Amino acid sequence: MFQLKIDQEFNAPVATLFNAWSKPEVLAKWFAPGDMSVPEAELEFKKGGQYRIVMENKEREQFIVGGTYLEIDSPNKLVFSWQWSTSPHITQVTVLFSELADNKSKLELIHSEFETQEFCDKHHQGWMGCLANLPRVL
Repeated sequence: MFQLKIDQEFNAPVATLFNAWSKPEVLAKWFAPGDMSVPEAELEFKKGGQYRIVMENKEREQFIVGGTYLEIDSPNKLVFSWQWSTSPHITQVTVLFSELADNKSKLELIHSEFETQEFCDKHHQGWMGCLANLPRVL
């Protein structure tokens, strides 16, 4: 199994960063790479709750991901399963949030259980694209 890890710092307090993952109206503004949009984001933000996120490209092609929240420790940690609507394979995402000096915060994202390095690399690209959009909502 393969996994990816991304560490990134943000110019926002930890609570603000965590909320960007927990509120559908905020998540919809950043949770797609590049110039893709999020026409739908449904979150049942509680342990055992489900989520469904629809990403759409300029050609109106949709990519749908969903899963279950496995652990929510606000504002420190978030763990959820990840499954594309087109795939039977389920991976797991862990996001760790930590406070830094000067009202900044650090996000550590670990996405694991990939069957191939290629799939892992594609997700790394996707996450980097999403996280690049995150500052605009913080």
